[in-house]
Amino acid sequence: MGPDATAELPPWWRQAVVYQIYPRSFADANGDGLGDIPGIISRADYLLALGIDAVWLSPFYPSALADGGYDVADYRDVDPRLGTLADFDALVEALHSRGMRIVVDIVPNHTSDLHPWFQEALAAAPGSPARDRYIFREGTGPDGSEPPTDWHSMFGGSAWERVPGGQWYLHNFAIEQPDLDWSSEEVRDDFVRTLRFWSDRGVDGFRIDVAHMLTKDMTEPLLSRHELAELPRDGQHPMIDRDDVHEVYAEWRNVFDSYDPPRTAVAEAWVDKERVPLYASAESLGQAFNFDLLQADFDAAQFRTVVQDNLDLAATSGSSSTWVLSNHDVVRHATRYGLPHPGRDAEGNPARKHGVDWVLSGGTDPELDREGGERRARAATLFMLGLPGSSYLYQGEELGLHEVAEIPDADRQDPTFFRSPGVDKGRDGCRVPLPWSPDGPSFGFGDDGSHLPQPPWFAAHAVSGQESDPGSTLRLYQRGLELRGILQTDESLEWVETGRADVLHFRRPNGWNVMTNFGTEPYPLMVDEALLFSVGGPQHDLPGATTVWFTRES
Repeated sequence: MGPDATAELPPWWRQAVVYQIYPRSFADANGDGLGDIPGIISRADYLLALGIDAVWLSPFYPSALADGGYDVADYRDVDPRLGTLADFDALVEALHSRGMRIVVDIVPNHTSDLHPWFQEALAAAPGSPARDRYIFREGTGPDGSEPPTDWHSMFGGSAWERVPGGQWYLHNFAIEQPDLDWSSEEVRDDFVRTLRFWSDRGVDGFRIDVAHMLTKDMTEPLLSRHELAELPRDGQHPMIDRDDVHEVYAEWRNVFDSYDPPRTAVAEAWVDKERVPLYASAESLGQAFNFDLLQADFDAAQFRTVVQDNLDLAATSGSSSTWVLSNHDVVRHATRYGLPHPGRDAEGNPARKHGVDWVLSGGTDPELDREGGERRARAATLFMLGLPGSSYLYQGEELGLHEVAEIPDADRQDPTFFRSPGVDKGRDGCRVPLPWSPDGPSFGFGDDGSHLPQPPWFAAHAVSGQESDPGSTLRLYQRGLELRGILQTDESLEWVETGRADVLHFRRPNGWNVMTNFGTEPYPLMVDEALLFSVGGPQHDLPGATTVWFTRES
């Protein structure tokens, strides 16, 4: 390949497989029960053997863990419980030397209440420059003892907290996560320094947390919660998905493009579908998550609609689509697919969060079809890996892990649980540390237990057992990612009609075919020697909850 040929290749991220690591639950090198950066380094060869293109590292910054690390006390350092900046540099080197890249989480909507800026704001007088970095307001009522508005936090309860002296500050998430004021030039300049700090250390890209919430119109009088809910989300909403947030991202894009190769970014933006391309455009962050598969049942019609809609959105933005079945915020997809469909409203949206009722019951009601959920998860994964665009995997899904529902309340950590007792158990069940071996105090996670309790059934999912089992979920992921790297070409697909509403078939331009039976009845299939990869079943018959890859129809 000549020196100019590389420049003609599409950017690495367009069709990458990115593996999300929740660092406190991946691997513990020092035996304190908390995963750390040296632990990740110790598993670099595991990541290489898995076949991923990049690691997405969830927050590893100094934090009181009021929200699993998303309450950041210092954006340009490493939590000392997880390691040092030197350890981080060693991680970058360990990944880069093995041909993998690294993407880190940036949390720009809010800081920790322990951040020096917020501590300075608490010590400062109302109206001071220190408080101008955040959103402080006077209270209501005769003595200002009532919140400025009736807004609710995402984690339950009021979105306002009163401080000594009488003012209130806005926190759209936990009390320990005060919202920044993005009209402040000081705030904007500081985040540019943060992006350059990590880019200079070799970071290849950034995942932007709640990218749609940074800028806000806090002009008084402030609207009520009901009034805000009635407003269209058309770019002018006072609180959500404002057009002016892209002024921030245009500045960030200049930073990203000043590096060679340019740094990449992906937006976590929960916005109306037609607004997604604004975040994914080349002038803004460049790519945006689509979460539609996270909300879909194991259902052929839903999957086809999700795929086509998001490919159309990617064509509009000029970006590539992103596909994700599990992450650190949702019930694992092996469990979702093992539970009854939650029902849909008139618009086709889930009547409740997938798996929430099951988690609330401690995993006893409704009854989980564990084996069926794992089988459907395998089929859905191979379907997803066959799609054009980038695939995001969440640590542990390659082991076929289910959600851990049976966590005692005394051991829970998620602020959602504490802010809404009896209503939502939170997200701890998908954040339980991984099992690396079938025995030991923490199944190989570390030498002295784990910060969240692991259930006994984790032993059967341990990495060491699956590595030697050709039929394991881990080996399926390894083989699927190996073939995907060979077969992935351009970013289009063609739907092929199957004559069955519960069977989907699409063909990629190089003749690579993907077929999934979402139903229960077998589907006649003749692929013989052209078979590439399948999840169970004979070659002449496609069973229910099964995906097959092949190069041509015979």
